[in-house]
Amino acid sequence: MSGTKDLLTKRITTSPARQTELSWPWVSILLAAVALSTTSCTSRSEQEMSSEKVLRLPIRSDGPKSLDPIRGSSVYDNQVSCQMYEPLLQYKYLIRPPTLEPLLLEQMPEISADGLTYQFQLKKGIYFHDDPCFPTGKGREMVAADVVYSWKRMADGNNLGKNWWLLEDTILGLEYFEPDQDNPFDYDAPVEGLQVIDRYRFIVRLQNPVQRFMYVLAMYQTSVVAREAVDYYDNQFGRHAVGSGPFVFQTGDWIPGQSIMLRKNPRYHRSVYPHEHMPEDKLEGLDHPAGTPLPIADRVEFTMFVEDQPMWLKFRSLALDYTQVPADYFPAAFIKRTQKLKNLFRTEGIRSYSVPLLDFIFIGFNMEDDLLGGYSDQQKYLRQAICLALDWHERNQVFYNGLNVIYDGPIPPGLAGHPPDGKAPVSYRGRDVERARQLLAKAGYPNGQGLPRIDYYTSRGSNNKEQTEMLVRHLGSIGIRINPRLVDFSSLIAAVDQKKASFFAFAWGSDYPDAENNLALFYGPNSSPGANHFNYNRPEFDRLYEQVRIMPPSDQRTQLYEQMRDQVLEDAPYAGSMSRTRYYLVNPRLKNFKPTENFYNWVKYLDVN
Repeated sequence: MSGTKDLLTKRITTSPARQTELSWPWVSILLAAVALSTTSCTSRSEQEMSSEKVLRLPIRSDGPKSLDPIRGSSVYDNQVSCQMYEPLLQYKYLIRPPTLEPLLLEQMPEISADGLTYQFQLKKGIYFHDDPCFPTGKGREMVAADVVYSWKRMADGNNLGKNWWLLEDTILGLEYFEPDQDNPFDYDAPVEGLQVIDRYRFIVRLQNPVQRFMYVLAMYQTSVVAREAVDYYDNQFGRHAVGSGPFVFQTGDWIPGQSIMLRKNPRYHRSVYPHEHMPEDKLEGLDHPAGTPLPIADRVEFTMFVEDQPMWLKFRSLALDYTQVPADYFPAAFIKRTQKLKNLFRTEGIRSYSVPLLDFIFIGFNMEDDLLGGYSDQQKYLRQAICLALDWHERNQVFYNGLNVIYDGPIPPGLAGHPPDGKAPVSYRGRDVERARQLLAKAGYPNGQGLPRIDYYTSRGSNNKEQTEMLVRHLGSIGIRINPRLVDFSSLIAAVDQKKASFFAFAWGSDYPDAENNLALFYGPNSSPGANHFNYNRPEFDRLYEQVRIMPPSDQRTQLYEQMRDQVLEDAPYAGSMSRTRYYLVNPRLKNFKPTENFYNWVKYLDVN
């Protein structure tokens, strides 16, 4: 999930939003005054006494559960870990659409004509963070062998295998090692496709010309770690980040579920704010800092918010530098018809941005579940009936101000394989109550008779309680009863990874701009705890996926994407879909901000007045 990026669908009902819209100016002034007179006064006065540049940024969940790159999968893991760890490549900060460039490399890799051999050269003078895991406490220089070691960790099943799907069937001779404490993975054993030439150069040979390989090299899960740190901290390594990134982490600066503080890496390798930019960036002066050494800020303070209201209030009291705009506050900040920022905010110097997401919002089924899983016609009828009972247009209007794009299939707008106008030839997207009842009867449960109550997992916070109430109403109309289980986001993902959740909801943001990434969510070998949270397993789908993953972009590949999309729609391992446009508000003190959710290492470019 940058993949995983698992994005929680957090919105609330229109009723509070209407109240907010009517009364917001007075509430805003009062709440801001209260906040400033209590919690914010101390922090602001302290900042005025200090010359440090401090970024105050939100994380819209209970935050990361591990700082170990290969154990992370959610966007919230990514947001923090990529500030301390670095992969070989990154995306150019100011360029759209996203374009790869070297990060730890001297130049982009040399690729053979057949797409099977890649030659890399690390930059000299990249050092791991200073840490007690090193003999002198000083971080040593990164070398080519560190990259090989870091990728081997993904093949070690004792590391949970959560992100093995990124390298599976990719590097020649690199095979997954089943968890075995008695016979540990041999990190020193040679791998045919991983050859170290010298201190800084290495060669990677692929089994097949996998198209996504370059994208994977920019994902934080493939970041380079120091073997000394993994050995030194052992099973506590996820609490001790020792990378090469622009910020460093100190023990005691992380309060799980609440906050985490990072400090500027004084030995960060030579990196500067980019000169390359888009023409429109000049309007905001995003070209002015070109050449400034990175990172610019001295400290980053992340605060976690399970609920949206505290995040919004902290932003309005100037205690956060930016915020994503919760849907219930959208009418307060924007004119709904035009999506333009209201004068109240503009006069305060607040800036707004809209970011269309490669977004796949769904309600999923565990295909291995005795009740909801399976591939027989009767088993499919039950899932199809559930899909038809749900009203995504009502959900969009009530919880997203009608701004989301509703579509069939798992491929979001903007990618090859997305159906024209969002409507695929095969569709069980509701609402069609009569057809839902017919299929429910064909499944053997007329009007829901004989169907046990279904456990439904989603994360607590924001408006998820209200969204769940709508789900209860929609399914209740055809006789299906559910048992809601609202848990922390991390608990939700744990239940899905362990295949305990038979019916669940969250969202997937594409790791890279290719529909292959979304179709990988249904590839059998990627089953939980991998990216295939649905545990979908169709040999015919897998054969097609193995074919498209090595095909360059073409009309033929797009046709196969469409065929795979429609097969998934027929089997109905999920109900959906929707994609969002994310709206951001930025307080005046924050500079150099150009939001994106395609990558998260942009914190190093930010500045404050």
